[in-house]
Amino acid sequence: MKALNLHGIGDLRYEDVPMPRRSDDEVLMKIRAVGICGSDIPRVFKKGTYHFPTVIGHEFAGEIVEAEDASLIGRGASVFPLLPCGKCEACRTEHYAQCSCYDYYGSRRDGAMAEYLAVKRENLCMMPEGVSYEEAAMCEPTAVAIHAFRKSGAGIGDTILIYGIGTIGLILAQWARTAGVRNIVLVGRTDDKVEFAKKLGFPLAMNGKEESPEKLVQRVTDGRGADACIEGTGESEPWEACIRCARNYGTVVSMGNPVGEMGLSKDGYWKILRKELRIVGTWNSSFGRKENDWLEAVRAMRDQRLDLQSLITHRFFLAEYKEAFSLMHGRREMYCKVMFVM
Repeated sequence: MKALNLHGIGDLRYEDVPMPRRSDDEVLMKIRAVGICGSDIPRVFKKGTYHFPTVIGHEFAGEIVEAEDASLIGRGASVFPLLPCGKCEACRTEHYAQCSCYDYYGSRRDGAMAEYLAVKRENLCMMPEGVSYEEAAMCEPTAVAIHAFRKSGAGIGDTILIYGIGTIGLILAQWARTAGVRNIVLVGRTDDKVEFAKKLGFPLAMNGKEESPEKLVQRVTDGRGADACIEGTGESEPWEACIRCARNYGTVVSMGNPVGEMGLSKDGYWKILRKELRIVGTWNSSFGRKENDWLEAVRAMRDQRLDLQSLITHRFFLAEYKEAFSLMHGRREMYCKVMFVM
């Protein structure tokens, strides 16, 4: 079969690889859609994966073509990409994102930028009727967004600031809107991203390089500040802006993967103390019996509470991988979700 195989940093190849062989606890999936995550760009061009070669891709959905349970064959599913060890304390309490010895499709083991992939049956999130493969392939960023929103504690009538107008930031904004949040302030750093957000129905989108997020938040809250701020860039300046924009006793959610060393000014630290802010981190999503962000994600897709198709700006075939990765790596034009479709 054909796959995108990473042989080394900057050495991504579209080539023939062996068909996967599934074990009894796995199903064989024909991949129908796989998104390029923002984390895939440094993975390909800067950091690499945990071993070479590795087939990358962890945001995906497909059709089950082989399974021990014949009732699954022909059905569609997305896949929780984290494979927990099942033995540590975190796994025993279903906090799988905190597993001490996890595996991961697309970075620690072969992923979904391929024609087929064998995946664990217990990691399947079945697609409801009416949900497309492209939407289901966005379950992973949607679940991450839902998880972060839950951490924020924001709700009806509140004001939320989201720093970062990317796929997850825009899903967060849509989710906040369905939850009754009154003011949704989206902060980007390019005019094209701001205009994209406004076209999706978020009039309080702004360019943080040209305007002050704090002034806008103060204006829409009559000087009170945002109930919750979510930082999605992994950079020091946006993180401190979130601290400045949060109200007394507000919440700041740190979500963005750091792109370098993070720092905080003395004034920023004082604001955490004086405002008695709640600083909370978030990573990944929940996929357990008690709490499952993935089930919530597909239900929202089924009920059309989320419009994920509007976030897909570019579609490519796997053979067009050079153009797809060049678009994102070189930032040649505005994009939101870039997706391979098969």
